[in-house]
Amino acid sequence: MSGAEKTNKYAVPALDKGLDIIEYLANQELPKSQTEIALGLDRKPNEIYRVLVGLESRGYLSRDDLSGKYSLSLKLYNLSRSTSPIDKIRQCALPFMEDLAVKLGQSCHLSMLYQSKTMVVVQARSQVPISINIAEGAVFPTLSTTSGKILLANSNKAVSDMILTRDKTYKKMTSEEKRDLKQELAEIRTSGYYFSENSMASGVCDLAVLVGHPEGKVVAALAVSSLHNPDSKAIDNETIKSLLVEAAGKISNQLGC
Repeated sequence: MSGAEKTNKYAVPALDKGLDIIEYLANQELPKSQTEIALGLDRKPNEIYRVLVGLESRGYLSRDDLSGKYSLSLKLYNLSRSTSPIDKIRQCALPFMEDLAVKLGQSCHLSMLYQSKTMVVVQARSQVPISINIAEGAVFPTLSTTSGKILLANSNKAVSDMILTRDKTYKKMTSEEKRDLKQELAEIRTSGYYFSENSMASGVCDLAVLVGHPEGKVVAALAVSSLHNPDSKAIDNETIKSLLVEAAGKISNQLGC
């Protein structure tokens, strides 16, 4: 069955009319009368009367008392702001991150780009007595963190170029250092993960993996920061990476990215 046949089979005429009206009015600078809307949609005025009344009663349209003309209300705008993308990501990611923290015995955190920097948007704390906690809302220069390099490596060129031009560390790099960074980011993008010593805390190492897909609508970094542990029973980096990749895949699927 073709896409058009499926569309026709499951079509809801009244719903289609309502969406047509909303989309039409969204592109109009001035309020429109029932007749003008019908003309703009190539329909008869009586075809859309009940739909207009319904949309007005539900608060999607406003009708001027004097002219009787319709315009969009702020309801759609308010609905679009009722749940922020960050809230959705937090809600989707936290259950999998809490499970990961239990498996690893280490806290983990999820970061995203924010104003050319890297911001921790959610953290799942470990219940063990000693672990590294990265505060939610903390913002770091993107090149200074493992998560930041994951995000930078998997952003589109326009975004990565913008971030680098604003980064103080990058501005001070020599041409050779910039070439080395470009090669490093290409390797990170290929591998999908990055492991390094923490640049801001001695004795701490970071491992981060990509959530989503390179240049996707949602690009985040899931990371674990852990203390160097002389205990031979400590979980090795390969196991940490494997569990991180597994959790990142579950979060990506939950987000639909």
